[in-house]
Amino acid sequence: MPRLFPLCLFCPGFFLASALAVEVADGLEAFLGKPVFEKQRLFDDQRYPNVVVTTRGTVISVWGNDGVVVRRSEDGGRTWGGVITVSEKGYHGGGTTVDENSGDLLVFVEDRQPPAPLTVYRSRDDGRTWQTQVTVIEKDLNGNIPSMHMNEHGVTLQHGKHKGRLLRPTRYYGPNGGGAEWPLQYTNAIYSDDGGKSWKTSRPFPEKGTGEATLVELSDGSIYYNSRVHWSERPRNKRRREAWSDDGGVTWKKWRIIDVLPDGDQGRTYGCMGGLTRLPLRDRDILLFSNLDTEAAHRERVTVWASFDGGRTWPLKRLVDAGRSGYSSLAAGRGETPSEGWIYLFYEHDPIKGAHMARFNLGWLLGGEFTGDGPLPELKTR
Repeated sequence: MPRLFPLCLFCPGFFLASALAVEVADGLEAFLGKPVFEKQRLFDDQRYPNVVVTTRGTVISVWGNDGVVVRRSEDGGRTWGGVITVSEKGYHGGGTTVDENSGDLLVFVEDRQPPAPLTVYRSRDDGRTWQTQVTVIEKDLNGNIPSMHMNEHGVTLQHGKHKGRLLRPTRYYGPNGGGAEWPLQYTNAIYSDDGGKSWKTSRPFPEKGTGEATLVELSDGSIYYNSRVHWSERPRNKRRREAWSDDGGVTWKKWRIIDVLPDGDQGRTYGCMGGLTRLPLRDRDILLFSNLDTEAAHRERVTVWASFDGGRTWPLKRLVDAGRSGYSSLAAGRGETPSEGWIYLFYEHDPIKGAHMARFNLGWLLGGEFTGDGPLPELKTR
């Protein structure tokens, strides 16, 4: 008989047209069960989070804007090792990438607030040690070199003719950076087919004034792209942007404004870096997005949204921390490792000094609020 997990069982005060039952197949069962939520403090200073899970199931938190460091957890995020230095100077540029082909990790460090020179660090031992590498990044079609800062982690493509490609979001900052050049700025991505030694730059995202993006590969091999926007002259500039790619991250199309997803605190015309991950399921595109959910003019109330259809609708959200918070990053655990079944949210706190790591399961997230953005799917188990 099929096993059903009605959403309303975990949802005090949740209003539904009909109960949601989530299909248990392809590893999803590990993310369900009794709701669990935990958090702990990992850092007391600096900024800029990424979290990834290595091919061995080690959870890696990457951090820092005055030198870049990592902490590792080999037990699924229950305990954490000490601080490991990647670079004694520089800005964490985001886009930390796990190469699923080799198991190597790549961390991107810029000398200062970009535009700035870049150094790429590689770990071949699951994040324990880091070495610099020679890296070549080609200019985009406008003749611009992309900046790394400050984006969600990269991915390794798993489907189609571009399987094995490394892909991470980037941005063009303008020649000098800063608010005066927001009309010139745009997000994009870089991709590598040689394990991260050389990279090509994608076409620009089809809207100016964007920056600090996220992306995931969907089960059909298409890429879902979700971006912050800085430029106050853009319509609905307090809401997130999205687009899709069907050519391995080379071009972006069908961009639109995501009315349900806030881009930072809504009391200002200034966005905020968000997190994005896809649960590692074979045929189902359950995506999680993190950002701030507040009408205030300061950064607070980091929240996670869920999509059950590859980012087309976001019918569910749950508050993670009602206090001051900022940039955030999301990752999902891997099957048959200590990380299995866990979702990791690594976010700035207090409001931009230090960081917390929250870990929870989908059972906990299902206790959230209905957003009204599309129906909640009625999914039968196998």
